[in-house]
Amino acid sequence: MVRSVISTRAARPEDAPVLVELWSDVLRRGDRSEQAADIELLVKQAAVSPEQRFVVVEYDGSVAGAVLLRLSTLSPINLEPCVQSIQPRVLPQFRRHGVGRALMEAATAFAEEQGVLLMATVVPSATREANRFMARLGLTQVATWRAAPTMLVRSRLSHPRQPVAAAGRNRLIAARRTARRARPVDETGLAEIAELPAAPDWPDDEQDAGAGAQRG
Repeated sequence: MVRSVISTRAARPEDAPVLVELWSDVLRRGDRSEQAADIELLVKQAAVSPEQRFVVVEYDGSVAGAVLLRLSTLSPINLEPCVQSIQPRVLPQFRRHGVGRALMEAATAFAEEQGVLLMATVVPSATREANRFMARLGLTQVATWRAAPTMLVRSRLSHPRQPVAAAGRNRLIAARRTARRARPVDETGLAEIAELPAAPDWPDDEQDAGAGAQRG
């Protein structure tokens, strides 16, 4: 039985078409030629920068996965040196063959070469398998990165929507207040008292006469 061969190398400009397929959902919007040009630019930048490494993993001679490594800081305000593994990704037909592990091996080796004690990675939040794999390697979630069109954010800021829960609560309170104002008086019990039969309005002399008759 012939054992499959996994090898690691630096990305080359001619890898651009397959890397566009690999990262089609995370590249900037545009046609394939524009996305391929972006990949080629990243490959050229990494080739001349000691702080970057664009790694491709081959499986039996075919490109199976890739990752862009970058020496940076944990964040713009946390200046702890860090090696960032940007979008480590494996093509579907090569998954569960050790390609992802080879990508992270390359990332770890790069961090060791740079003398960096901290590693980080960026993977899509919706890819459960990738996130579980990173968690097994000890990489925990430290932040949530969100993005939206500028016009959308401006629109939401200019026309804020009341939260659904708060709006419903406010409607309930208003309904209760209206019900209190419209509540019939007899619900307070005052009407019942008003409807009790009044005591006979006896004239004083008739009351005295009655009292005298009873004494007689």
